[in-house]
Amino acid sequence: MTKPPTRIQKRNRAAILTAGLDVFSQYGFRGSTLDQIAVAAGLSKPNLLYYFPSKDAIYTALLERLLETWLAPLQQMNADGDPVTEILDYTHRKLEMSRDYPRESRLFANEIVQGAPHIADHLSGELRVLVDEKAAVIQGWAKAGKIADVDAHHLIFSIWALTQHYADFDVQVRAVLNTDDPFARAGPFLDHAVRSILRR
Repeated sequence: MTKPPTRIQKRNRAAILTAGLDVFSQYGFRGSTLDQIAVAAGLSKPNLLYYFPSKDAIYTALLERLLETWLAPLQQMNADGDPVTEILDYTHRKLEMSRDYPRESRLFANEIVQGAPHIADHLSGELRVLVDEKAAVIQGWAKAGKIADVDAHHLIFSIWALTQHYADFDVQVRAVLNTDDPFARAGPFLDHAVRSILRR
């Protein structure tokens, strides 16, 4: 019977994952090293390897945890709710994720740009199943005349693009707007843009 992890083991594992997120989101998988992660975690490299046998193991653990977080906003879309409200709420949840989890967004984007070698099965599995399920809900709303006749999959892709851009291209957005808070006006704009798409 496996012993439950001690408080110190939990703390060290969390420190490694936090450090891995910092390093991977900044340098990408290929540009990151175990030495960098160990230093960021405040641990020796042998100590780090006690918890994770490789850089790949840390990266994969982060991505799998991240995918759960990424799916949550779409899972909350309620088929029995008001269509416009549900889609707008989803859009705002995604924008909030870009604001609150920029490192995670960049990590995910880097993985996708590289061809998703670590999570390809998840993308064609649980992600695809969820997107197909919610796209069917949106198509049902459109067929019932509650929203415009939109391509539901591409509506979801557009929401991803409109919201995740603020995290993935954070430096560019802040430079162009010359502000420390690019999200202040983003919400109202996205609200207007999505309402325009959904208007019958």
